[in-house]
Amino acid sequence: METIFSKQSEIKKSIELEYKNFILEKKHPCIMAKTLFMMEDYHLNIYESLENDIDLKKLLHDLEVYINQYDFDSNKFESFIAVFKNSNYNTEMAFEKAMWNGLQKLHELDDCEWDSTVSKKPDDPNFSFSLKGKAFYIVGLHPNSSRLARQSPYTTLVFNMHWQFERLREMKTYKSIKKRIRKRDKKLQGHINPVLEDFGKDSETKQYSGRHVEQNWKCPFHSKSEMV
Repeated sequence: METIFSKQSEIKKSIELEYKNFILEKKHPCIMAKTLFMMEDYHLNIYESLENDIDLKKLLHDLEVYINQYDFDSNKFESFIAVFKNSNYNTEMAFEKAMWNGLQKLHELDDCEWDSTVSKKPDDPNFSFSLKGKAFYIVGLHPNSSRLARQSPYTTLVFNMHWQFERLREMKTYKSIKKRIRKRDKKLQGHINPVLEDFGKDSETKQYSGRHVEQNWKCPFHSKSEMV
């Protein structure tokens, strides 16, 4: 048993080093991500597969633990990073489908009400994904993303609390941070991601997978209240 735990610990250390290199050593445009990794204000959890129900149940439990330890009275920001080390997708469409299937299952497993500060309708500009009663802006990453900033070492979902973006707005730093990130992204890629919009202007679901979705794209997610 000790040998198994030791091996798992070594695997986690190795994967964390890959992500530190991805964020800190390469020209990653997100200055918030760089800060979180430099300060080690992130929670990186490793799972086998995005399509495995057991892994999704574990992820939901880990998110609840993460939320319960979060200090909502401070200005310290954190990210929850879910790495699926055995999930491989050759195309952006394949990743996008698996991502939304996984998010749908997480929602169906969730026993908490949707965060009342955001909409549960995916076409609504005020939508954010809710789990365990808290709204999250989700960033999907995978090695075959067309966006260089999202070409992570493994298939990954980053859960950023919606609350953090609102706090940045309260601190009057959101616009300057957004401008710096988009400038860096344009320098890296040649152009910013065309689906990017501020919260309240268009549905953020278009941004989750990183793919340049079609103009008539419809989010496949349905809340439990819509399914009844």
